[in-house]
Amino acid sequence: MQNKLIPHPDLPIDLPTDERIRAAVAHYGENVVIDNSVALLRAKNAGKDFLLYAGGRHALGILEGAPALYWPELWGARALLHVWGESAAPYIVVGLNNQSWRVREMCAKVVLLRGLQVVPKLVRLTTDEHPRVRSAALHALADQGTADNIATIEVRLRDSDKEVRRAAQQARDAIRSRLKLTEATESTTEPEE
Repeated sequence: MQNKLIPHPDLPIDLPTDERIRAAVAHYGENVVIDNSVALLRAKNAGKDFLLYAGGRHALGILEGAPALYWPELWGARALLHVWGESAAPYIVVGLNNQSWRVREMCAKVVLLRGLQVVPKLVRLTTDEHPRVRSAALHALADQGTADNIATIEVRLRDSDKEVRRAAQQARDAIRSRLKLTEATESTTEPEE
């Protein structure tokens, strides 16, 4: 006996994520898609069909009995790259503390895209155990960090991971450019002892 789930043919499970989310918005409406994305991010049930919209063909495995692990949470966060409502913001911020590095990384990407002002949390993530999370935090800091964050970012210039070092250099340079800083002006803004 075969235990394979056959999804409704109208579900666009083989399309790229942005197209699946647009299709979900057309089917459910934007507010429902935002709410369902948040539900997934919070490890709640958003329904089988929505799971397929958010996770695509990969979601079939979960519906057929594979362990969910962190995938639905990741898909919920990723969907919020494509659809957004301010009601999702606090859940993205909480997601920065998720036990899964993939969810933390995706939430940092959403923070960057949506301009959520959470500099202290991003600074903390620059020391995350996983390099992809550190890189995502540094990219977000490039957009919203201040001169006060440059020293923290520069520590990552000596990171063991090449991509983190690259992200740190880009973040430092972006902040300097955005704030019109030079190395000389940075040293004059440091507090004296």
